[in-house]
Amino acid sequence: MTPVSTKLAPPAAASYSQAMKANNFVYVSGQIPYTPDNKPVQGSISEKAEQVFQNVKNILAESNSSLDNIVKVNVFLADMKNFAEFNSVYAKHFHTHKPARSCVGVASLPLNVDLEMEVIAVEKN
Repeated sequence: MTPVSTKLAPPAAASYSQAMKANNFVYVSGQIPYTPDNKPVQGSISEKAEQVFQNVKNILAESNSSLDNIVKVNVFLADMKNFAEFNSVYAKHFHTHKPARSCVGVASLPLNVDLEMEVIAVEKN
């Protein structure tokens, strides 16, 4: 197993890695709408989702992977009323490649953010 770390995504907020690589898989920890300099993104769910996707992309790039190599996505929303708006951003990033996905509403998320997304990907060949 190999931990992954990049300065192009927010640092882990606790005792965990941004991602772990094992057996050609990349397990990306939950990403929240924070910038690489660890500042919360203000604004709409769309703006926050775009930051989450950028964080995931940057971690995957550091891991020799990409959005096209994602096999599973787990999305956590603090308010399911944001599902349609989040989903429009999600669809933009996965318009041809459609990984398996779960999306659940949760009572709250760390740092009182609106959304969190974790992914499992494979490394590029």
